Amino acid sequence: MEKLYKLSEFAKLVGVSRSGVIKWIREGKVRAVNIHGRWYIPESELERLVKGFYAGLKRIAIYARVSGNTQKDDLERQVTSLEDYVRKHFPQAEYIVVKDVASGLKEDRRGLRKLIEMVRKRQINAIVVAYKDRLTRFGFTYLKEFFNAYGVKVIVAFHEEPKDYHQELVEDLIAIVTSFAGRIYGKRSRKYKKVVEAVEQAIKDP
Repeated sequence: MEKLYKLSEFAKLVGVSRSGVIKWIREGKVRAVNIHGRWYIPESELERLVKGFYAGLKRIAIYARVSGNTQKDDLERQVTSLEDYVRKHFPQAEYIVVKDVASGLKEDRRGLRKLIEMVRKRQINAIVVAYKDRLTRFGFTYLKEFFNAYGVKVIVAFHEEPKDYHQELVEDLIAIVTSFAGRIYGKRSRKYKKVVEAVEQAIKDP
């Protein structure tokens, strides 16, 4: 049986408002199924629209990122899944793989710098990431707007992160607390150490 998306889910996937999707349905631009008074969109419609939106894409950068060297296997699995996604949805496009092993909080990443350089030189016209926070933990909208200004689309392939990203979120939380505590109290102060130790202990507690 074909997967059906709720209006809100479909709207998020295609990057428009819920009311915009309703308008498409009324205008006959999107095929929908009414079940007990609620509209649902078949997955085949999503695939059709995605192919239509991005039909002109010829040069794509796949961007994959993990936080640490212990996640190298996860990085390769991420790359493989993105390559499969690009081959399926954009068979006409050439692609290049860009990788980073660094926190999503880190702004000065080698792979991210490479992406920005390719965008500025207009060497690519799309960037594909597995999840939003693979590109950056914060500021995704600003990066997306910057890339769009150069005519480069940012495509998020998947929308539900795997459960094993929990540890990465924990590490980023500790990094944020450590950074702010250091600015407020100074890294040599007892208060700084107490705050960091309290957060680490709270995370360890079941």
